[in-house]
Amino acid sequence: MSYHNPVLLKESVDGLNIKEDGVYVDVTFGGGGHSREILSRLGEKGKLYAFDQDEDALENALDDERFQLIHENFRYMTQFLKFYGIRKVDGILADFGVSSHQFDKAERGFSTRFDADLDMRMSKKNTISAHDVVNNYSYDELRRVLFEYGDLRNANAMAKAIEAAREESPIQTTDQLKGVLKQFLPSSKEHKILAQIYQAIRIEVNQEIEVIKEFLMQTPGILEAGGRLSMISYHSLEDRLVKRFIRAGRFDGDPEKDFYGNIDVPFKKVGGLIVPSREEIKLNNRARSAKLRIAERI
Repeated sequence: MSYHNPVLLKESVDGLNIKEDGVYVDVTFGGGGHSREILSRLGEKGKLYAFDQDEDALENALDDERFQLIHENFRYMTQFLKFYGIRKVDGILADFGVSSHQFDKAERGFSTRFDADLDMRMSKKNTISAHDVVNNYSYDELRRVLFEYGDLRNANAMAKAIEAAREESPIQTTDQLKGVLKQFLPSSKEHKILAQIYQAIRIEVNQEIEVIKEFLMQTPGILEAGGRLSMISYHSLEDRLVKRFIRAGRFDGDPEKDFYGNIDVPFKKVGGLIVPSREEIKLNNRARSAKLRIAERI
């Protein structure tokens, strides 16, 4: 099964500052590229746990005694690590967003390049699909999704167009959705706007923002002091959550303070923002929007 090269491979794994006998977690296994690199730096007593909710990723499981693949959403990280007897780990890597494989598999409905059923589920166990969002969400809910998750200035008009079209007949496929929104897709910006529309619906279907928040809130409790977080984001919504969490230990407002007025946060940032080199972007176009941030548990 074809999976593209992992983004910022060396930089993200370097950021974990791996100890040979440490315990690590890759919460976005995908094609296993980051996991292979982590395992290559672990000794015989090291251990790596990986998460992926996508059934397709199971075919990439690595045959290594030090490795355990958990077929679950990483919002349940702590719960499933406890099941395996793990209370503390030395590092966690996350590569958010959609895998290249998911984009390239036409029937999943993630890509603007193919006509497919409105699906966009990262796991087939997910009860809500893109079809449900497009056909069953109220005008207000549609407008919110398109505006908040797609940053679309025409969200109001787009939601009205979808609402009017589906009264005639259900919108079943990605091409039908494109047709409904054709008036908002000038040829010079068609691909960019479509990508924003798809992103908005996909984030809603998979609850991506809520999942990242739930995951990040678990990390202080499970990382050893000195343990590292290495996180790759692909759009501003994800990166903003990561940046705020590292800075303040929360997603809104100022950091908490202790009795004496000292800022009390669980992490300190390690280095600055890391982005792919021109060479990497040439080799892997998916890398163009990637941003890596690294933090250490205090």
